Amino acid sequence: MSVDLPQPIAEYIEANARLDIDGMLMPFLRDAVFIDNGKHFEGEAAIRLLFEEEVIPVKAIFTPDTVREENGAVVVEGPAHGDFPGSPLRFTYCFTLMHGAIKTLETTV
Repeated sequence: MSVDLPQPIAEYIEANARLDIDGMLMPFLRDAVFIDNGKHFEGEAAIRLLFEEEVIPVKAIFTPDTVREENGAVVVEGPAHGDFPGSPLRFTYCFTLMHGAIKTLETTV
């Protein structure tokens, strides 16, 4: 299923599908915050480390199948597949955008 996503979110999702860390970082503001199941990662270096340690090694690829706006955020849901226990798992990604980039991303299972 194809969903219509704002450009910075689409860029992040497309780069994730290629497991391209630089491409995944590109749509984030430099001071962005990524909250991964309650763990906070602030700024480009911290988010890069998250991708290097927790996304790439398990080849976690998120495939959105629904999108909606909720309280000023873009909420995207879908399965993530990879080499991790329970794969695929259904995730909710809550994006806040600012100046055409991702300001915050919170993921929950």
